[in-house]
Amino acid sequence: MKTRKLRELNVSAIGLGCMGFSHGYGPAPERNESVRLIRRAFDMGCDFFDTAEVYGAGDNELIVGEALKPLRQKVTLATKLHIPDDNDKPLNVVIRDHLDASLKRLQTDYVDLYYQHRVNKNIPVEAVAECMGELIKEGKIRGWGQSQATEQEIRRAHAVTPITAIQSEYSMMERMFEKDVIPACEELGIGFVSFSPLASGFLSGKYNTESVFTGDDVRKGITRYSKESIHANQPLLDLLNEYAGQKQVTAAQISLAWMLHKNDFIVPIPGMRSEARFIENFAAVDIELSEQEFGSIEDALSRIDIHGNRTDEDIAKLYE
Repeated sequence: MKTRKLRELNVSAIGLGCMGFSHGYGPAPERNESVRLIRRAFDMGCDFFDTAEVYGAGDNELIVGEALKPLRQKVTLATKLHIPDDNDKPLNVVIRDHLDASLKRLQTDYVDLYYQHRVNKNIPVEAVAECMGELIKEGKIRGWGQSQATEQEIRRAHAVTPITAIQSEYSMMERMFEKDVIPACEELGIGFVSFSPLASGFLSGKYNTESVFTGDDVRKGITRYSKESIHANQPLLDLLNEYAGQKQVTAAQISLAWMLHKNDFIVPIPGMRSEARFIENFAAVDIELSEQEFGSIEDALSRIDIHGNRTDEDIAKLYE
């Protein structure tokens, strides 16, 4: 697997988003199978694994911790914390408490990358950055980041404690961060980690208007997956399939190759739960797009209207 730099961290060019091993995309694999699959991803060259304390109410960290315990010194481990509004303790104590709980579940004494899972608008980013700086000095985390942050939030926090990476949604279907956040990351030397790089699987071309999503599958709340949006977004899949056919690869591989071509500090972390998907998606690192091919795709994308989106608010409604 080729590697990339997230500031001071060297990681596989494609990482593994582990949320789906506990929830979010319908029935999850059996626990032992999840552990096996995570280790299998490592065997195939992936050394960058992403989880969060809120995934499965901590269960995801337990699964990832068990899977990576024998590999701990060979992998880059990222997790995230949610800072609630109703804190009755000092901020640094709250963050430490959350981190200590995550470390226990992950069976490790440090994490490589610790994100604030969405920026709490009621807590100054500078205060969070200061706390993260203390944890870095103590060796409890190697680097830190924000999720879905604005350009100004990034700049303000980075001025206090340099940010290692920003993790936000980015794909051919969600490109809002290209305007200011990704350029700011390039300017400041910050890595950019893309969650949902395949738009929750839509860009794989494996879903259609007849697809049914059950249980806790978040796609029930993602408007891109309404029958109307799936139909309206067909031109995007047609474009992907055209280039996939030309290069004898898959639509998902074209989507990931496009992203990897964009900037060398961008690392996608698709959620994958089978060896077949590992093989398919990891192989995208070896697909080269010429400047002409890339320019042609960009030009075609600029003329395609995307219907529907993915919002935290819509997904939250599923759990009310």
